[in-house]
Amino acid sequence: MSTTSPSDPVAGAPATRALFETRVYRAPLGAYGATVEAHELEAACLSIAEDDTAGQAWCEDQGYPGYTSYASLTDLPWRFPSFQDLAAVLDRHVAAFAREVHFDLGDKPVRLDSLWINILPPGGIHTAHIHPHSIISGTTYVTVPEGAGALKFEDPRLPMMMAAPGRTPDAPEALKPFVYLQPQVGEVVLWESWLRHEVTMNMADEERISISFNYGWGED
Repeated sequence: MSTTSPSDPVAGAPATRALFETRVYRAPLGAYGATVEAHELEAACLSIAEDDTAGQAWCEDQGYPGYTSYASLTDLPWRFPSFQDLAAVLDRHVAAFAREVHFDLGDKPVRLDSLWINILPPGGIHTAHIHPHSIISGTTYVTVPEGAGALKFEDPRLPMMMAAPGRTPDAPEALKPFVYLQPQVGEVVLWESWLRHEVTMNMADEERISISFNYGWGED
């Protein structure tokens, strides 16, 4: 029995193929006909950060630059109408991305399980990390001054490359060991949660404000 497929090369014709694709989703927040204005989210983020003394204390204790609500406020969509509206918009984007990567979800829902504010001051960074216990993670951008830090993705195969040489400067994006995305206000970016990423130094003179989130898979 033949083990070839229609895409296999014919005799004498060298060919390569792309395998094990890693996808990153980018779209305007309002791509599905509903959105939340960036200025409304900015005002909400700044107001929450000012009042969240527990979050401020956590950031100081952890040496976290700027402010995050990650460890202090776990119910933003319940507390604030603008975040409830945002969650409804994000649900549509995440559903589209789950279809694009062909997740076999069965009858288990994909659901928002955490959403938090990030305010990164000038000179601040967010070091490389992943998001365990979720399947899709992402960020939407509220304030992005010129010079604000990029979102940097790392090739997940790097720990296994051993003696592999580096890539040439003209290598296509899909072959680069790191890819930098410069975010835009009103944009949503999604990726599978195992993909390692970081935020490079904020070289702007103003704060960079974003809202990040995780989606899990399981029972309601």
